[in-house]
Order: sequence, then structure tokens, then C-alpha cells
Amino acid sequence: MNKENVQASSSAKAEAVPGESDIGATKVSINRASAEQLAQALNGVGLKKAQAIVSYREEYGPFKTLDDLKQVPGMGSALVERNLAHLTL
Repeated sequence: MNKENVQASSSAKAEAVPGESDIGATKVSINRASAEQLAQALNGVGLKKAQAIVSYREEYGPFKTLDDLKQVPGMGSALVERNLAHLTL
């Protein structure tokens, strides 16, 4: 399966990462994912925290860095660090 097929078959909110195998190759975009997608993809993030991420993004605009996620209420440093491998902008 090539990169275009992976992207077409996955949701528009997640994208394939070049150079990774198909297993675990999908990261979730904190700037495009829905609250449901974030809650499903992130360890230790339920729907309430995922909704806080989306609300923060809607109020302040797109995240500039993954570290900006720490500004979201309820998203501490440890939680963000634990999920960095699953995130992209």
C-alpha cells in the first residue's frame, strides 16, 4: 500500500508518516482531529480532555508546536510527553 492509499483510506484527520511501516504509522493531528478521534488515539485522554483540546484550538487557533498542548487545561507535561509519538500538527 503506498502513502496516497494509506492517507485516502484513513480519516482526513490522521495522516501517514513517511518511512514508518503500516503498523502504527498513523498519527493524529492536534490541529485537525475531532474530539472523538483525539480521545480514541491518545493514552489517558478521554472525551472531556479531548473536547478541551478542540475548544482551545477553536478559541486560540491552530497549535504551533506539540508543546503548546500543555496550555490546554487538564493536559499536563507528563500526559503530553506520553503521547508525543502519536501526535502531529
